[in-house]
Amino acid sequence: MSVESGGSSAGSARATDGGRFGRGAEPPSEGKHEFAVIGRPLPKIDAWAKVTGETRYADDFFLPRMAYGRLLRSPHAHARIRSIDATRARALPGVYAVITGADLPRVKFGILPVSQDEEALCTEKVRMVGDAVAAVAAVDEETADHACRLIDVEYEPLRALMSIEESLAHPEVRIHEYGDGPNVHKNVALQFGDVEAAFARADLVREDVFFYEGNTHLPMEQHAAVASAGPDGKLTLWSSTQTPHYVHRLLAKILEMPAAHIRVVATPVGGGFGGKLDPFAHEIAACRLSQLTGRPVKIACTREEVFYIHRGRHPVLMWIKTGFTKHPPRAPSGAHVDQDRLHEARRDHRLPPPNVARRRRVWLLRRGVDLLHGRHQPRHVQDPRLQVRGRARLHQQAALRPQARPRHAAAALRARVPDR
Repeated sequence: MSVESGGSSAGSARATDGGRFGRGAEPPSEGKHEFAVIGRPLPKIDAWAKVTGETRYADDFFLPRMAYGRLLRSPHAHARIRSIDATRARALPGVYAVITGADLPRVKFGILPVSQDEEALCTEKVRMVGDAVAAVAAVDEETADHACRLIDVEYEPLRALMSIEESLAHPEVRIHEYGDGPNVHKNVALQFGDVEAAFARADLVREDVFFYEGNTHLPMEQHAAVASAGPDGKLTLWSSTQTPHYVHRLLAKILEMPAAHIRVVATPVGGGFGGKLDPFAHEIAACRLSQLTGRPVKIACTREEVFYIHRGRHPVLMWIKTGFTKHPPRAPSGAHVDQDRLHEARRDHRLPPPNVARRRRVWLLRRGVDLLHGRHQPRHVQDPRLQVRGRARLHQQAALRPQARPRHAAAALRARVPDR
């Protein structure tokens, strides 16, 4: 298959060129300044396998003697777990194993160092509808589903806090026992420049309150994982994850295994958009169930479960005070400065002809975005006046020191920026 794909690349490129530039039109000749990638109809590397159905996603893996897992999830938004009885589930024919939080080391985790508060299977308290409290491995998914319904969990419902305002208004109800305040995870204040002086110079000042409801990613592929523990004690996990290194590190921590004995394979992801960045309970449960049963275990989440476990955009309540001026600000944006400097340099014969310069604007605009986020500081835009623009200026980056910029670039920049 690889020979067929590689052998047809030249022909497909010619056919695509003809369709792109019109019948009878010739594609641009490859001259001294032509790009090898930009502007060329190159085939997508994984396109052939995807359109022919050869790509194997996590749910496409079927191993010999494989068991199927399911998670029992909380129906309560906020409740204390009084007891869990899995006697009836374990007695069901076709059930290989049932685990709860008591069968895992009491290790909490989180993708951020400041929020190590998650459990693979909750032991004392559930904090949302969908929190996992038990896991089952069985001969098939139907049996695993049935076993989950036979697990008896006694909950003590607690008050559910369903909004930001309600959470702040009831400090006596604590979701977590840590934070910078009751139900406040982190309280951060950042200020750059003289804000009050800027408002004093504004021609119009207004205050607004916005609320963003939040959203989920909804990829076509639901989350899935297949774990296989070998007789040598080593473990392999195939998962539809976007962060295999996070999952690998977490499994070593929770399962109390040497990291060298764990292998995590990130299968092709059928859509993620950031929704598969975190380690999830089904990955950990599949690994533990495989260790207990000696069988490979697959857990594929349903679409309903994806909505429960998603790590999407959080609801946000925003208060914004904005100052407006009648005239545009003096300093241009980073992308404009990049383009202005491009024209200056081309006049000095340091860049290719205009047709190539236009293509380079893609690069320049990307550098402009990087500049706005503080990831890159081109030397020719290192001007002190740019520090007050929309930069990520946590520490007024040292790269913007005036002495670091070339004198001719600074002079050209000042000549191009009109006074308004």
